[in-house]
Amino acid sequence: MSRLLTGWLINGAALWVANALFSGLRIHGWWAYIIGAAVLGIANAFIKPLLTLITLPLIILTLGLFRLVINIAMVALAEWVAPNFSIDGFWTYVGTIVIIWLVNWLGHSLVDELESSRRRPSLV
Repeated sequence: MSRLLTGWLINGAALWVANALFSGLRIHGWWAYIIGAAVLGIANAFIKPLLTLITLPLIILTLGLFRLVINIAMVALAEWVAPNFSIDGFWTYVGTIVIIWLVNWLGHSLVDELESSRRRPSLV
């Protein structure tokens, strides 16, 4: 459960960073962040693997580039479900995906490092 909450918070932070960086991305209010982060987390956990499996031949054919389309679809789903959440323009979608990926990578790396440092027994 704490892993789910951590992912939710990291996705919310990623949306906040993306909103601060791109003028074509507008997220207004806490509910938009909370719902957008929840939809993004659920979509990435359940829908994205299914879409990846279904479109695997296309992903292979495009050397992985079709995964960009799948990621855009996940963010578009979050935009569609969350109130006061809008993205204008293809490149804003691409930039948002890059920022979400980067913040998620950094956030999960930090959490993993903190968890592993707590688990390591002290030699002193």
